[in-house]
Amino acid sequence: MKVTPELERLTDVCVSHTSLDSSFYAKYEVKRGLRDLNGKGVLAGLTQVSNIQAVKNVDGKEVPCEGKLSYRGYDIKDLTRGFLEEGRLGFEEITYLLVFGVLPGKSELKAFKKLLANQRSLPRNFVRDVVMKAPSKDIMNALSRCVLTLYSYDSNPDDISLPNVLRQCLNLISVFPMLAVYAYQAYNHYEKGKSLYIHNPKKDLSTAENILRMLRPDKKYTPLEATILDLALVIHMEHGGGNNSTFTTHVVSSSGTDTYSAIAAALGSLKGPKHGGANIKVVSMFEEMKKEVKDWEDEEEVKAYLRRLLHKEAFDRRGLIYGMGHAVYSISDPRAEVFKGLVERLAKEKGRMKDYGLYNMVERLAPQVIAEERKIYKGVSANVDFYSGFVYSMLNLPIELYTPMFAIARIVGWSAHRMEELINTDKIIRPAYKNVLEDAVYKPLNER
Repeated sequence: MKVTPELERLTDVCVSHTSLDSSFYAKYEVKRGLRDLNGKGVLAGLTQVSNIQAVKNVDGKEVPCEGKLSYRGYDIKDLTRGFLEEGRLGFEEITYLLVFGVLPGKSELKAFKKLLANQRSLPRNFVRDVVMKAPSKDIMNALSRCVLTLYSYDSNPDDISLPNVLRQCLNLISVFPMLAVYAYQAYNHYEKGKSLYIHNPKKDLSTAENILRMLRPDKKYTPLEATILDLALVIHMEHGGGNNSTFTTHVVSSSGTDTYSAIAAALGSLKGPKHGGANIKVVSMFEEMKKEVKDWEDEEEVKAYLRRLLHKEAFDRRGLIYGMGHAVYSISDPRAEVFKGLVERLAKEKGRMKDYGLYNMVERLAPQVIAEERKIYKGVSANVDFYSGFVYSMLNLPIELYTPMFAIARIVGWSAHRMEELINTDKIIRPAYKNVLEDAVYKPLNER
């Protein structure tokens, strides 16, 4: 069915009878988007998986502070510094931490890596029958379809006992990279007419290394490329229980449904451009900026373009500088800080220092321009999306895989939160909505 004039008329009917008086939210003290007027989330649950700190208490008042993110109590900066300084890739180690709540020892980590590696396989003919049969231009939709189809291949899909759910979660963590990359390869071949490559993962490689190996025709990558992709996955793994997709995981898990349905629901949430697609917007914005700004080293010219963005005169005309600001952080996003040092190293390796210089300048100038142009109740700083899209472009990842990369990382956090929900409560999540429409008097059809 196409959108017809009749459907447009019916839409108008729907809107006219569904639109709420915005003053009702204040009248009934309803927090839109489960946030207060300052953007702070409503307390809806308890968690031990991760913590976000953006304010500190000073003399009884909340004051913005440097952003802090911790996984199971460990500062993300300490965790990433730990494996980077020791020359290790961290995805598998931090997965162990988030899912089980403790850092693994050497023998535990070795056994866990082997466990994940042995799970890196799909059912016989799954790639042919599921991935290839219906290629999608949106890889997130393909991921959701694959996850729901895996339910049919599971001999015990509806068992929500903790060992069985843990089995399912670890399997999904292991196969998500294959599902995403193969779905892209199918799209790239059948929809764009490019050559088809289906490379099997190798058991002795890490998650990040296997992603690059499966994606590239020649299977080759540099150590720095693997290191920075691994770091990107680690800092995207988890971000508190209140982000939209993780909250979705809690809500759907609380109904007692199966793991595949819960993760598919989380994928649907992450697909939304307000959640998982921000880095694509950043890259697209910079592509236009590089065309519009003639001298990338001229601060005044860059400032003028940033003002045009805020005045809805450039890019998508929504009045936003993408990658700047965050719903929680104000002074700094610790994920962006962790990322930035390696971003510069990768830019040097790839010969993209001119681009890096422009990103660096915008990161410095944008808060100034925003403060001059708008009244803001908290500070503005670069968020993780500001640099992640730039990194993915330097890794030659296709833009169709930017949000799926987020999913490959965040499946770890979703799994930890699903286990937490099942362990700690048997109550279905059911918030209240207040009806603001008066009762109507029914009329028979011939009297309407």
